Amino acid sequence: MALAVYACDPARSRGRRHAEPPAPTRSDFQRDRDRVIHCSAFRRLVYKTQVFLNHEGDLFRTRLTHSLEVAQLGRSIARSLGLHEDLVEAIALSHDLGHTPFGHAGQDALNDCMADYGGFEHNLQSLRIVDLLEERYPDFDGLNLTFETREGILKHCANRNALLIEAEEPAYADGGGGVGRRFLDRSQPSLEAQLCNLADEIAYNAHDIDDGVRSGLITVEQLESVPLFQQYLDQTRTRHPHLCDAAQDRRLLYETIRQMLSAQVYDVIDATTAQLQAVAPGDVREVRAAPPLVQFSDPMRRASTELKQFLLRNLYRHAQVMATTNQARRIVRELFAAYMEAPQSMQPGFVARSEAARDDLDELQSRARVVADFIAGMTDRFAVREHERITGVRLLA
Repeated sequence: MALAVYACDPARSRGRRHAEPPAPTRSDFQRDRDRVIHCSAFRRLVYKTQVFLNHEGDLFRTRLTHSLEVAQLGRSIARSLGLHEDLVEAIALSHDLGHTPFGHAGQDALNDCMADYGGFEHNLQSLRIVDLLEERYPDFDGLNLTFETREGILKHCANRNALLIEAEEPAYADGGGGVGRRFLDRSQPSLEAQLCNLADEIAYNAHDIDDGVRSGLITVEQLESVPLFQQYLDQTRTRHPHLCDAAQDRRLLYETIRQMLSAQVYDVIDATTAQLQAVAPGDVREVRAAPPLVQFSDPMRRASTELKQFLLRNLYRHAQVMATTNQARRIVRELFAAYMEAPQSMQPGFVARSEAARDDLDELQSRARVVADFIAGMTDRFAVREHERITGVRLLA
């Protein structure tokens, strides 16, 4: 399929932080995707929490399966809009690389620990992983991804952090700024990056319904109060009356979610197509100068927001979820304190980085960042084991 004029084209990529010759059989965006898939941080996502901790069940989503679902949705929409599918996939597969163990509970706890040392945010950590922390290549740190993939990874960024990122960016041939520049001048990322942001939301809303019902923490009866879900539940019951039998509950739920997902995808395609026709961007630069273009229609945006609010009240803040996340926060806090006190108890590569930090002007801040990198890279089960090794206390067994 031919690319639309407003799509990112690997032949016109803004390039990499370190120049490399092109691959003979793959575009730059394909190489980015392949590098992400083969990196250590991507493999660790299989044992990192989405909502339910890893030990709570084998069928619940993890960061890895979530990333795959975002990539699938993103590619489907990208194809209909004439966007670059490989770039969408590369961004989708890498957008959660920086997540801590234990999901948002782990991130919140690590951010609290880092409050005096620059804070912690998983989007920034994802960029840090692909720019610095992966050690796979002989001539540079990180994965050396293209500007376009890195731009899509950095979904959020405060001005203070954007300035720090810009100070480390190379001078691009076209004279434009780096991946932090858009947060300073309030411009937009590529359409592929915008699409991944929305595909992320669509994916986690749908699979959190599935996991929530499977866990028994929310019920289909409760979900009937959510207009978006109710609409497609009624539609499914009408089209497939045999699914109303209690023995078919799982099929009823799956079909309802499938119909809801399809409706959201088609809504994004239609609403975005209308925006593109109205604005008529002639290239990627005009996309970045325009308002956000990838979007839901207003009714679907309201319906999606109602669904998110339901999940927040009834699933994410459920007493059972909160009990495990409180223990997860404790693990992260106590690991941080232990490594700050005795950095030699980390793995050898991080010990070496901590020792090298002694020469820094702010040794304590540099050490804290090394500790944060170590903890953020842990899987749920490794963090539980490390905490037990250090403290003698077994949590989240």
